[in-house]
Amino acid sequence: MFRSTAEGETALAHGLAITLLVAATANISGGHINPAVTFGAWITGKISLIKGLMYVLAQLIGAVIGALLLTAVTPEGAQGNLGSHGLGAGISVGGGLLAEIILTFVLVFVVFATAIDPKGLGSLAPIAIGLAVLVDHLLGVPVTGAGMNPARSFGPAVVAGAWENHWIFWAGPLIGAAIAALVYEFVFLRRKD
Repeated sequence: MFRSTAEGETALAHGLAITLLVAATANISGGHINPAVTFGAWITGKISLIKGLMYVLAQLIGAVIGALLLTAVTPEGAQGNLGSHGLGAGISVGGGLLAEIILTFVLVFVVFATAIDPKGLGSLAPIAIGLAVLVDHLLGVPVTGAGMNPARSFGPAVVAGAWENHWIFWAGPLIGAAIAALVYEFVFLRRKD
């Protein structure tokens, strides 16, 4: 579990923020604010390649703008690495990669079960997705910062120049998203009732 009140507050803030952002963007983009989710939707044929690439481009641009805005409102001495993701103390590269795969699997599986599956929760999906992010953060912040979203990792990395092990925060989420999307698609969506 988390080791400090700050980690718990971080988890709660991320969970609530994702709940609101997914709800706010559901009618615009289907709530696509994460390249890993977009990748999962693309590999299962839920969106076209062109639409997926446009979403990812918008997500990356938005992440960089968000990191720039963060520098504008944060005193220079307190900016640090702007919340860039990195490996926790004693966490190996392999351990960090596996953690990102598992955390993203959970998130994308919940997205498929609640928002993509026609039998899902519909308008309540953002709440379930936000709770998945909250739980993932409670467990993952000490390990990797709980990336799960390559755009969220990319924005601060660009602005703060924090690139150490950055590939983990692309590879892990994309692998985890692919596994979750394919499992949900072939085990649950294409099942015979």
